[in-house]
Amino acid sequence: MSDDPAERRRILVERLRERGHVESDRVAAAVRSVPRHEFVPEGLRDRAYRDRPLSIGNDQTVSAPHMVAVMSELLDLDPEERVLEIGTGCGYHAAVTAELVPAGHVFSVEYDADLAADARDRLDRLGYGDSVSVRVGDGREGWADHAPFDGAYFTCAVPDVPGEVREQVAPGGRIVAPVGDVRQELVALDKREDETFERSEHGGVRFVRIRG
Repeated sequence: MSDDPAERRRILVERLRERGHVESDRVAAAVRSVPRHEFVPEGLRDRAYRDRPLSIGNDQTVSAPHMVAVMSELLDLDPEERVLEIGTGCGYHAAVTAELVPAGHVFSVEYDADLAADARDRLDRLGYGDSVSVRVGDGREGWADHAPFDGAYFTCAVPDVPGEVREQVAPGGRIVAPVGDVRQELVALDKREDETFERSEHGGVRFVRIRG
């Protein structure tokens, strides 16, 4: 395999397309643009472009590229939209989302102060500092100061999508989250104009659980 990270990303995206995880050109371009090797510990960088989750320390992981792509496809974001992310982790998923909303913004909440600080520094260094805001807090509470959001997603599993996050998404918006405990389902909630939600399910998944 090539040692060139850009070439490895190109190959990764081709494989994700072949497997049906990437459908849109915009998501393909976003995944291809973000240097995942910069978001994982140095000792794991040779594995950065394998389609698998990787440990980032503090008992947390960065999601496999195919899962980031699938969630991005489900959110179906427009370039100017404002997005709430619950669970910054290393910042990789936020960077991919930022590529999808170049005229919008990503607001990310991370429970672990050390991870949040590292992610903020990393995102700044890689040029995403103006596109992604990170704060330390309990993700169940969302980020009310910047609501309403056009979309929201969780990078950690929740028993159910918290009411505060539901309230902070505007009518017409969508929430994507892994819902469940031991067994989890990737769920999309579409907020109607009357502020009720339409739920759809998109397959079994396995994520670390939300903390807080």
